[in-house]
Amino acid sequence: MNTPPPCPQCQSSYTYHDGVLYNCPECGHAWSAEISGTAQDPDEKIVRDANGTVLNDGDTVTVIKDLKIKGSSDVVKVGTKVKNIRLVDGDHDIDCKIPGIGPMGLKSEFVKKVVD
Repeated sequence: MNTPPPCPQCQSSYTYHDGVLYNCPECGHAWSAEISGTAQDPDEKIVRDANGTVLNDGDTVTVIKDLKIKGSSDVVKVGTKVKNIRLVDGDHDIDCKIPGIGPMGLKSEFVKKVVD
């Protein structure tokens, strides 16, 4: 029988597999089975889109809701495709250039990854 890997956050051995995710009952951390097999730095932040898909630098994403731009009357419309994103630390964890608007920071919870 396969034993699940220890939790990458708290190193608990009481983890369990629930469909597509591994879960830790001690700290509540959940992670994808596809990344559990790779060696990762525990301090590295994993950025996920609104559907839970892992995002990487250079990915293409689509905006899933109209986003008002502070200090402007412009709006980033739902369905706007943003190419070649860059992941950064902070509240707005995606740096990108939006067509027709320019450079901007987005929150990953308002985008979904475009699968080629």
